[in-house]
Formats: sequence, structure tokens, C-alpha cells
Amino acid sequence: MKTNRIRGVSKVVATVLAIVMLVAGIGIGLIIAPYFAGAGVGAAAGGLSGEVPIGALLPLTGALAAFGENDKIAIEAAVQDVNQFLENIGASWRLKLYVEDTETNPSVALEKLTSLYAKGVRVVIGPMASSEVRNLKEYADSNKILIISQSSTDPSLAIAGDHVYRFVPVDIYQGRIGPLYAKALGATHMILVWRGDAWGDGLSDVVKKTAKEIGLTIAGEIRYDPEAKEFSAEVAKLAETINKLVGEGVPPEKIVVQLISFGEARAFFLTATEYDILWKVHWFGSDGNAYDYSLQEDPKVAEFVASVKFPCPIAAPIGDKYIEVMKKVKDKIGRTPEPYAYNSYDAVWAVALAILSTGKYDADAIISVLPDILKFYYGASGYIELNEYGDRVGKQYWLVSLVKTDGEYDWKPVGIYDCEKDEVILK
Repeated sequence: MKTNRIRGVSKVVATVLAIVMLVAGIGIGLIIAPYFAGAGVGAAAGGLSGEVPIGALLPLTGALAAFGENDKIAIEAAVQDVNQFLENIGASWRLKLYVEDTETNPSVALEKLTSLYAKGVRVVIGPMASSEVRNLKEYADSNKILIISQSSTDPSLAIAGDHVYRFVPVDIYQGRIGPLYAKALGATHMILVWRGDAWGDGLSDVVKKTAKEIGLTIAGEIRYDPEAKEFSAEVAKLAETINKLVGEGVPPEKIVVQLISFGEARAFFLTATEYDILWKVHWFGSDGNAYDYSLQEDPKVAEFVASVKFPCPIAAPIGDKYIEVMKKVKDKIGRTPEPYAYNSYDAVWAVALAILSTGKYDADAIISVLPDILKFYYGASGYIELNEYGDRVGKQYWLVSLVKTDGEYDWKPVGIYDCEKDEVILK
């Protein structure tokens, strides 16, 4: 991108830094840098005025409904904070939020995107599931709609030059964690059970590759229909596979079952509680299960999940800026949100700062300055470094488990995964 230069700094960057100087007490962190002459905010205001639409495609119902509710509140909070900031600096425009429920359904996600486009929306936060992103990607690219997903992690969606950006690391990182965890426990065998969609297939591929790389045996693979509501056949097959291994001399404590699922994990575990052998092996989850509060609603499921530990990895915020957003969500719904809510919050701010910098509500204009914006933005989720595909570079994952304390079940940290060291550290 060609820009005028001001003392060795692009005019866009200088404008961003000027805006940075005006940010104070609004719940986000931005690097404070010197003000560059000639980079006034007024120059960036352009001809925008009135309401600027921004969309949110969220799974308010369906398998990711709990996540969708968390992220809706975080996005609403970000829009409110941005609009207060715009008022403080005398800008003549404000963000107008349009929220649509995708039902965690790829077909519905595309339908709702076309509806948002008809309303003039050219920037959308979400959708959350990779299957949804995959299904609407062609429409978004063709119509120049910027998609910023806070949680889509399918590696096959890493495509340079498209209109899909992801403020979350892809599963080339997450897929390594389960096998490394199993290795740390001294396990020798893994059995994979996964949701048969774009996300589940992509993540399970990385898990299998990593397991073989570090010398673990993949003793079973069970792929299930993402529309399934009951899992008697799958759980029976899992128990049969484990009993066979035990009969061959493999101790239960040497076996790890990794379940890659969304909210259907509750139904899966409810059936699993009926098999004694499934209480004796180790379990490992995924980011689709971390902070899933439906798992603690049924006493039998909660007891099982806590008993088998079931640590779930999820890309973690860096620093402590997330705490303020966490409190805003928790005050409304009484629970701690999954970290993707912080990515959602930051996505709104990044878009707003890009609009403010260019003076244009246009997907390509926003994309052209987004890398510069993110160099200086330090938000609820920490620094956001994007790779050549527009996906976040992984830094750290939390491992969280459902833990019983004083008679109550809640999600607690039990370890971390350091992406740079490729190391699982258990507490």
C-alpha cells in the first residue's frame, strides 16, 4: 500500500498514533507513542457521519449457544465503549450493531450474512464455527465483506488475500496439545472421538499427526454426525475399543480419550457415565468444551467430567486487560466467558480504529490498514499478531478443567501450553 510518509512513518500509522494519544480510561490498552505532526484525527474523520453498521453473526442457539451469549455481551460492550470514545473526540459517526443468530448452522450463517449485507453491513464479527465460516466465505469474498472470526480455527481456511480474518490461532497449535498432554502423563495409546465437520476434521488430523510423531498409538477413531443428539452407538464402540486394549495388557491409565466436540459433549458424557471402564481412562477435550457450563448442569455429567479431569485447551489472552471485559460479561450472566469473548471485543475496536484512520467504511480500506492498527493496539486479548493468512499467531493456551470446590463445580486452570516452546506445563 502506498502512503505519504511523515518522518519515516506512514501517514496511516501516524494517524493511528495520533488517535492513540486520545484514548484514556475506556477499558482497552494502546501503546502510547509520540504524536507526529500532521497526523491529526480530523484528517482521518473523512466524510463519515451518522450510523455506521457493523454486524455480528453469533450462535445464540445450537451447539455453541453458551459461547454466543458470552460474545454478544462482549461485542455490545465494545460498541458502547467505541461510541463513547467517538463522542469524546468529536467524531460525527457512531457504530450501529446488528446481531444475527446463526443457530450454529452453516446454512443459516450464510442466510443471515446475506441479510446483513442487504442492510449495508460490510464488516462482520463472527461467525464462531469453522463450518459456518467455510460456508459463507465465497459470498463474503465476492461481495467484499470483511469477516473477523473470534474462534474459527480450521487450518484449511488459512488463505492469503481473502476477506476472512481470524483473531484466534488456528489448530496447528491446539492439535499438538492433546498428544503432548498424553505423553506427559505417560500414556501410550490415544483414542479420538470427534465432530465430523470442518473444524473437527481439521483438528483431529493435527492430533493424529502429532500423536504419531511423538510415538503414541492411535488405537481408535470415532467420527460422529455433527447433527447427532444421542451417542449410544459411539460410546459403546469407545468402551469396546478400550476393553479390547485392556484385554491386550494396556492399563487404563495408559489410555487417553480425546473428545473434540461442541455442546453435544453433555449428551455424550451422560451416556459415557454408564460404562465403568470410561471412568478409569484419561480424557482430554478441546476449545469447543472449555468453559462449557452445560457440563455442570447435570450432576451426573459434572461428577464424571471432574472425575476424569478432562482438561480443555483454549487460546488464552496475554496480560490482564481481559479482566475488565470478563467482569462486564460476568455481571450480566453470572459466569466467566470463554476467552473468545475477548477476541470479539478487540475485533470491534480494531475495526473502529481502522475506520477512524481511513475515514472510510469499506472492507478493503479497513483491511489495508488493519496490520498497522494491530501493531499499536493492546486490547483485552493482548497483542494481536497476524500471519500472512490473516490469522492470529499463537502464543499461549490455557488448559481448564471442571473442578469441584466446596460442593460447587466450576472451570479452573490446570495448566498451560506454550506455543513457542511447544510444551505443556501442568499445575
